[in-house]
Amino acid sequence: MAEELPGIRRRLASMLYEALLLVGVLAALFLLPHVALGSVAGVSLPGTVLVLHLFVLLAGYFLWHWRHGGQTLAMRTWKIQLLSTRGRVPTWRQLALRYLLAWPSLMLYGAGVFWALLDRDRQFLHDRLAGTRIAFKR
Repeated sequence: MAEELPGIRRRLASMLYEALLLVGVLAALFLLPHVALGSVAGVSLPGTVLVLHLFVLLAGYFLWHWRHGGQTLAMRTWKIQLLSTRGRVPTWRQLALRYLLAWPSLMLYGAGVFWALLDRDRQFLHDRLAGTRIAFKR
């Protein structure tokens, strides 16, 4: 690619900042409802329901931000954005694929991040497979 792409450090810093921001989002949208449900109704949901709730919340957060402006809150701070490999807003399919493929990368100790060290464009594995890329915000 001819254009300069954000370095791995910048993208990792954005991911770390994203994790910090998500603490607040998840406290409000995940923790509070479950604590209220438990204390008011005395209901304790099974672990699979909790994991599914978390998965759906995070999907909603990321997919909505990526589709509407190509940036999450942390990506705005670090002046990077998500684009298709053609430089356009990614399709819903690409976004869903990127979200789903990022999970194994994270669960396998960041294997997809290490992939970026070998990739010619320094893109993460889930970006390469989903047909997306991280670029500087135009």
